Amino acid sequence: MSTPKHVMELVEKTEARMVDFKFVDTFGTWQHFSCPIRELSEELFAEGLGFDGSSIRGWKSIEASDMLAMPDPATAFIDPFCAVPTLSLTCTIAETGTKEPYSRDPRGIAQKAEKYLLSTALADTAMFGPEAEFFIFDSVQFDHKSNGTFYTVDSEEAVWNTGRDEMPNLGYKIRHKEGYFPVPPTDAQQDLRTEMALTLEALGVPVERQHHEVATAGQAEIDFRFDTLVTTADRMMLFKYVIKNIARKHGKTVTFMPKPLFGDNGSGMHTHVSLWKKGRPLFAGAEYAGLSPMALGFIGGILKHAKALCALCSPTTNSYKRLVPGYEAPVNLAYSARNRSAAIRIPTFSESPKAKRIEYRPPDPSANPYLACAAILMAGLDGVLNKIDPGEPMDKNLYELPPEELARVPQVPGSLGEALDHLEADCAFLLKGDVFTRDFLDTWISHKRKEHDALRLRPHPYEFFLYYDV
Repeated sequence: MSTPKHVMELVEKTEARMVDFKFVDTFGTWQHFSCPIRELSEELFAEGLGFDGSSIRGWKSIEASDMLAMPDPATAFIDPFCAVPTLSLTCTIAETGTKEPYSRDPRGIAQKAEKYLLSTALADTAMFGPEAEFFIFDSVQFDHKSNGTFYTVDSEEAVWNTGRDEMPNLGYKIRHKEGYFPVPPTDAQQDLRTEMALTLEALGVPVERQHHEVATAGQAEIDFRFDTLVTTADRMMLFKYVIKNIARKHGKTVTFMPKPLFGDNGSGMHTHVSLWKKGRPLFAGAEYAGLSPMALGFIGGILKHAKALCALCSPTTNSYKRLVPGYEAPVNLAYSARNRSAAIRIPTFSESPKAKRIEYRPPDPSANPYLACAAILMAGLDGVLNKIDPGEPMDKNLYELPPEELARVPQVPGSLGEALDHLEADCAFLLKGDVFTRDFLDTWISHKRKEHDALRLRPHPYEFFLYYDV
């Protein structure tokens, strides 16, 4: 659906009766409002729809709350989860009057990152392919009060249910770290993931594969094909929407939390990146692992700014429960071919120049995809423009290095608070081209520090086990 006219033709063809306008808030949650289809016209795509921005986290104050949602016709689809035929449109947010892009709108930030790439003349396209892992649970319960807190999750295929009376319990439970790739009946969610994949396909998201992931309790991965920055981030929002709603339809629940289980693998969002110009891939060359000098500079930029990037790519306190050694987590800021223990991996599945890319592994699916991809691009471009040397590759298992050698390898921050400190100290690369603004970063850091403090101030249940009898 490339034009408003095409969207109106889709409405007529499908007899849609409602139109749903979606946009992403600062922290990566889809918001929406709906109107009868008669409110939709070709003119509306240029005029936008007004709404109250003061009720959205981190956006307008109440005395200047009017905002415009500008629908993008390229994002149109018929929502498969609505009882009444409903057209869905994703919006970019603009200021009233001027219709200038709103500086705190993540989709607008991603669009500015693409424009900045063009302005450098280095490339005309940045391709992104994120792999967002997730958990499918049967139930989740949690609560927090001044005098207590708890959480519990459950899954029919989890190892902790080997002794549960399921009338009958048939076994086939997945042990910790052994979820990659048993067939059914051990993998109890093949059909569910297939329904998720085929629904995504029907909505125009090309799926490459689906499978069970390493952890017990329904950890899953569904990969979709790479595309341009904004298109990929749009698809990631649709991806989460489809996954969660199909799980709910089957009485399941999905979480994209990076580390919902203790003692097992967490969920990452390994992100593949490459630059192109006039249809030609720019990361293929004769350097290490078949890379070009541009690709090595891009790696150098990411490694230089990686600790600051964590504040946007691993943006929750829970992210740093995953980013610890021992669970295939990419905590070591190094690069290597094939090596999954490094923060940046150069895949070697294909010799084709079109397949040459880098894989940045620290991000996780709690990230806002528009912000994460834009920040990765800005860091990489800083490396290319300033010819930043990435140093020597690390073609060793970094998890098994002697302590004295490992001490020389930089690592990701150990907490959200530490990552925010790095972002405060190292954000100039994000401000180029007015892609990110100082106002946005200040707002982001302020809100995220409150999250960090909220957890820091609360007693942890395990502390009672350790210290109650002191």
